Amino acid sequence: MAGITIVGSGRYLPGPPVPNDALARVMDTSDAWIRQRTGIATRHYAPDGVGVSDLAVHAARAALEDAGIDGAQVDYVIFATMTPDYPFPGPGALIAARLGLDQVPALDVRQQCCAIPYALQVADGLVATGAARTVLLVGAEAHAGFMPWTEWRALEDPEVVVSTQARERATRHRGLAVLFGDGAGALVLRPHPKPGHGLIGVRVRSDGHGAHQLYVEAGGFRRRPYLQPWMLEEDLHVPRMEGRELFRAAVTRLPALVRELCAAHDVALEQIDWFIAHQANDRINAAVREALGVPEERVPSNIARYGNTSSATIPILVDELRRDGVLREDQLVCFLALGAGLHWGAALMRL
Repeated sequence: MAGITIVGSGRYLPGPPVPNDALARVMDTSDAWIRQRTGIATRHYAPDGVGVSDLAVHAARAALEDAGIDGAQVDYVIFATMTPDYPFPGPGALIAARLGLDQVPALDVRQQCCAIPYALQVADGLVATGAARTVLLVGAEAHAGFMPWTEWRALEDPEVVVSTQARERATRHRGLAVLFGDGAGALVLRPHPKPGHGLIGVRVRSDGHGAHQLYVEAGGFRRRPYLQPWMLEEDLHVPRMEGRELFRAAVTRLPALVRELCAAHDVALEQIDWFIAHQANDRINAAVREALGVPEERVPSNIARYGNTSSATIPILVDELRRDGVLREDQLVCFLALGAGLHWGAALMRL
């Protein structure tokens, strides 16, 4: 029996790339400071009024075109994001409507940066049970909405003056703000025609004890009303992040889970052609790679160009690698990610 495989991919990055030097206009930072800590050089931001469903439409259309199919052949949509257009409904139904997928079921998943291993497991189950044959999986994020500055013109125009108060406010959140960028990636998934190919196995884990290591307090329904002016005044719409704890979780839990997954399927790490990791932070991925003992050239990266696009990082990277001819048929790929929740997971796929 064969699992699902990738038959098409697409990506979309909004607007021009924003370099580190532009961020230095709105907060106390520098290109050297950001590169040393994250490996990021540029990122993209969605314009005001543009949501994840808008970004995702472009990536999804590119993926369908790459797969050589039209929307009428899509049986199911899985949409992964942590920055939806609205608190509800989720963006899955929005993109399905935009693509003309009349009454096609659309599922929203909220595993944040770890969405892709979870979504692959769900998609494979849908196909295995006969609920679908062709699944459109989209990851998209519009993190610009929680950035801790309001003078967006300063990113484009060095002549724009940012007040001392505004600069100090942004600087308080710089450890998080420099990480994230916006974008969308999409994968078209179908069962592999060869037995023993496609998705071989998935391991996913959750630990809610680590929820406060990365979370957004404002906008939840523990408050009446769920949005109040003081939340914005206290920057509760900006995520809280405990960077050291997240680093420690990633470099201990991800290598252990990858080894567990490989052992369950009699796969040696040396047999894996590519380790496609969530692009959270270059230092995290380097530490995970070293813990696994795999060479740098087998762990591709694009975080320098896009930053952390959360649920979109893996499909964006997959699309780049496919279109560059790096990912090829019969290669063995390991996807791995850890994100807010905490959620973490790994998946093995024979292309």
